[in-house]
Amino acid sequence: MTTRRFNDENTPNPDEFPHDPSNESDDGDYGRVDTGRAPNRRYSMPSPDDVNKTRELMQSPAPIRRESQRVQYDNPNVGSNTSGQAIGGRGGAHLPRTLTQVLNEANDRVMRGDLIDFVPLPTGFDPLDGYIGGGLRKTELVLLGGAQGVGKTIATMQIARNIAMRNDHYVFYLSYEHTEGHLMHRLLCLESINPPDIDINRGIKLADLYKIIVAQRARGFMGKEEGDDSGSLQAILRDNPKTAPGLGRLIKYSDRMILLKASPSVTTLRAIKEMTSRLCDATGGNVVLFIDYLQKIAVHPERPRDENDKVTIIVEGLKDIAMTLDIPVWSIVAADREGLKSKRIHLFHMRGSSALDYESDIAIIMNNKYQIMSKDHVNFNPYTAKQFRDWVVFTIEKNRAGRAMQDMEFQLHGQHFAFDTRGQKVQQQLIDDKIIET
Repeated sequence: MTTRRFNDENTPNPDEFPHDPSNESDDGDYGRVDTGRAPNRRYSMPSPDDVNKTRELMQSPAPIRRESQRVQYDNPNVGSNTSGQAIGGRGGAHLPRTLTQVLNEANDRVMRGDLIDFVPLPTGFDPLDGYIGGGLRKTELVLLGGAQGVGKTIATMQIARNIAMRNDHYVFYLSYEHTEGHLMHRLLCLESINPPDIDINRGIKLADLYKIIVAQRARGFMGKEEGDDSGSLQAILRDNPKTAPGLGRLIKYSDRMILLKASPSVTTLRAIKEMTSRLCDATGGNVVLFIDYLQKIAVHPERPRDENDKVTIIVEGLKDIAMTLDIPVWSIVAADREGLKSKRIHLFHMRGSSALDYESDIAIIMNNKYQIMSKDHVNFNPYTAKQFRDWVVFTIEKNRAGRAMQDMEFQLHGQHFAFDTRGQKVQQQLIDDKIIET
């Protein structure tokens, strides 16, 4: 019997997929990210020929085509950038352009039917998408914060899964907290209840999944014959009625979700940018980067003075990745010690500097609903309030795409690592609320 593999012939060449360059030798520029701080800034000056070409471009009459805007160094190893904006390929330095050039380039792209810059990428969470302008957009940095155990990884993994289900996008998910295998097991539990059409009765828990695998493998080993694949993980999941539907749904997007167990000691900002850039080149740039979590990213060889300095370097580096690679970046952020003591966590409780506030385009903070319901409100009922222990409030505390300070709630199915993505606006009064909008 032939074992069906998870990969198929449509998968991009694995050699073009990202690899972790963190073990490369230190050449003096290892892991360096332009943070904007004078002592560490390194400029790459254009040659006189590049300056002349730029001057000619800026003086040339409209319409100016994208091909005429591309200026690169005479380096055979430099990759091309279809945006026509950068020197040195994807993620390089940008040249000044007139507003006429920008307008003409945008006009050409619209005429070709290239509307990706105008179409947001839905997260699949409603009404969250409506509040942030329809979904994620290129060059945006989204931060998701909250206390431990509130569901940050669950929400992030589910949004990554929703995006990977689209045939035209790839997800690059870096986790400093979990192995690739554990993330796969979580996804199998999630797929067992099939959100958003959730069927809890058909769901499996992580412990149940492990029991199925171990028990079936033991039975298959006893009667295993040569050439029999009944003992393989895929055969076990495929043949069991509880896991087969989830496996089928997972395989549909498994080629478009790239997972990496990152290391807080070696997976640097430079490594993340290099791996993501290679993935963008291999997939046409339709990539969303997810990171769990921000404060664990290595900044070697930078030597930050303290935690605030380190977080500033990291968040500026992630925003640079979003801008230069022209992709959305979504990162989890951890709360500080004082924030964990607070009744309700806010963005200013996140561990690190104020750069988290300024560099992010969207900041969402998660709180358990039961914990932040106002106990002093006249309509508070302690008996009915207990039903909200499994509900999580998502608060948009920063929103460059619309109104901020919007509270919405989603039901968490923690044992299946999934949210019910059909949420609603919070109706009850919460701690820190002054006015209830109707």
